[in-house]
Amino acid sequence: MVQFCLSQSTADLEGILSLQRENLSTLLSQEEKDEQGFVTVPHTLGQLEIMHSIAPHVLAKENGQVVAYVLAMTLESRELVPLLTSLFDNFERLDLAGKKVTSYQPMVVGQVCVGKSQRGTGLFDKLYTAYKEQYAFTYDFAITSIALSNYRSLAAHQRMGFKIIHTFQDSLNPWAIVYWDWNSNFPPQA
Repeated sequence: MVQFCLSQSTADLEGILSLQRENLSTLLSQEEKDEQGFVTVPHTLGQLEIMHSIAPHVLAKENGQVVAYVLAMTLESRELVPLLTSLFDNFERLDLAGKKVTSYQPMVVGQVCVGKSQRGTGLFDKLYTAYKEQYAFTYDFAITSIALSNYRSLAAHQRMGFKIIHTFQDSLNPWAIVYWDWNSNFPPQA
């Protein structure tokens, strides 16, 4: 039975890294990326530890093993993962309801991943529901970027209620910035 919890230990963070390695775009065939989705950014244990110290990650575990996760990042995490700098740079320029994203308290989804054995079980939705329950009272909304070529992830996020509010190109991919309004306080500007 799958249980939801917050990251608590080095073993939890190592479980995230293990699942991440199994789903990195650089290690998957094009067919698998197209059909199953992928994660783009590799993290280090040190990065995950610092992120965890700011805001714990939301995990789904089965028999003690991490089978899915959503990484928690805040504006304070900006400098931790250099590959995400362009996302945070966009937050400084991007208006949301007449204010820059950086003027709010957003919870930045650092990455979401569901293990292959759990796909198609509804775990993605339950994991994000747990994420919202954990952070909606402290943060204004969830925001992240998704590679436009990651069709499965983009569709799953839109099903959860994320809306595309901006697109941009970095040195790797074209990206969509997606936003999930947790509190219905304001509509996103396209």
